[in-house]
Amino acid sequence: MDRHGRWIGCIVILVAAIVAALSARPYAGGWNDGSRLATVESLVDYHTLAIDRSIFVQVPTGLTPAPYPADQSDLLQYGTGDKLFIDGHFYSDKSPVPALLMASAYEGWQRITGWTARERPDRFCWVMTLLSSGLPYIVAVGSIYHLGRALRLSLTTSLFLTASFALATVALPYVQHVNNHILLLGVAAPLFLALTKLARNITGGKPVTWLAVLSGALAGLAYTIDLGTGPILLAGSLALIVFRCRRVVPVSLFLLSALPWLVLHHAVNYAVGGTFKPANAVPEYFLWPGCSFNPNNLTGGWQHPNIGHFLWYAFELLGSKKGFLNHNPSLFLLLPALILLPRRRLAERPELLLAIAWNAGTWLAYAATSNNASGLCCSVRWFVPLLVSSYYVLALLLREYPRYRADFLLLSGWGLVLAAIMAWHGTWMKHMIPFYWPIVAATLLSWAGLRVWRRRAEVQVRVPEPAPMADAA
Repeated sequence: MDRHGRWIGCIVILVAAIVAALSARPYAGGWNDGSRLATVESLVDYHTLAIDRSIFVQVPTGLTPAPYPADQSDLLQYGTGDKLFIDGHFYSDKSPVPALLMASAYEGWQRITGWTARERPDRFCWVMTLLSSGLPYIVAVGSIYHLGRALRLSLTTSLFLTASFALATVALPYVQHVNNHILLLGVAAPLFLALTKLARNITGGKPVTWLAVLSGALAGLAYTIDLGTGPILLAGSLALIVFRCRRVVPVSLFLLSALPWLVLHHAVNYAVGGTFKPANAVPEYFLWPGCSFNPNNLTGGWQHPNIGHFLWYAFELLGSKKGFLNHNPSLFLLLPALILLPRRRLAERPELLLAIAWNAGTWLAYAATSNNASGLCCSVRWFVPLLVSSYYVLALLLREYPRYRADFLLLSGWGLVLAAIMAWHGTWMKHMIPFYWPIVAATLLSWAGLRVWRRRAEVQVRVPEPAPMADAA
């Protein structure tokens, strides 16, 4: 990349940092982030994974909840419901490794300021959100910019791609609170960048050792963040490394770099839940008074009475009132991309297949093992990391078929409108966003209008005007 492009990359990261800092909220917005924050607090302040004494867990009768900002919801009064009851103690039902990483950051912040989560919950929530959601957002945005450049997009197209990813998708509202989905977004983006550079280095005869190590570490970390989609990404990345390198050393380095994360996750998970499968997939751990979860709505097993119900639910995850495609209009271009790109002899065909497999695998896995569309949240939170693989596909489409740039800008413009409304109403919105269906209809109609206009313009260019008739003799 030239010096000019590097300076612009720095500006992109700076803008992303400003967006992250302004987006982070100084309070827990719901059960999801309250459960994660409870583990972080308990690890540092009480030296245990049990969250019984956390300010984010239900307050016993007769005790006054800890002070909190006026705009905080009733989380501190009633506590998070995302918890497991194991051997007489409550534990978070979220994956443990991200909490361990956040606890390290919290301990450092506590040593610097002398504050605890109980004393300053507002500062605690803001700092934890900025570090666990804001920082991954910055990394993801910067990685998408560099990914565009690595795929040989023009500087202007790379900037449009990055701006769309950062400001016209559900990534924007998910920066506001602690959640694993934006964290995985921040891991998947540099992973796809590393895999892209690894393929380029192989073609150019350059070393790939450090890229194999980096890819393995990122893929292993992804596994620990989300046990629904992380293993699919890890398996796909391993297959890609095997295909690209075809040598023992890079593949071994990839596996050795991923292994510590896998061991850490399963060791902690087994220590808490006594099982190697996700602890939150054990129905018995939700048998506590007032629990909202039961075997009929837990994610992790087949949740449909028949195939028809499964297929309809799978469609709803993409195109209903919470549909992921509808909330990210630029992703409508995935349809022509999946039709057109396989026709080209792409050097990035293996990476393209990884992106498609990760998207499809995650979609089908959650479609089969859930029935609640990820609960009360903005769109489908499980699919937020798939923005990375989706924008990888869009980057290839824009490079190979530049005529879709106008379509991309139009759809991203509508995505900007939706993202602004979603950010206004927050990550854990309990209702459909205002004017949702009119905006979706306007998006599709304007896109159809653009396609019709473009087709007519192309026909006019192709059909020459008739030559004037010669004068009669």
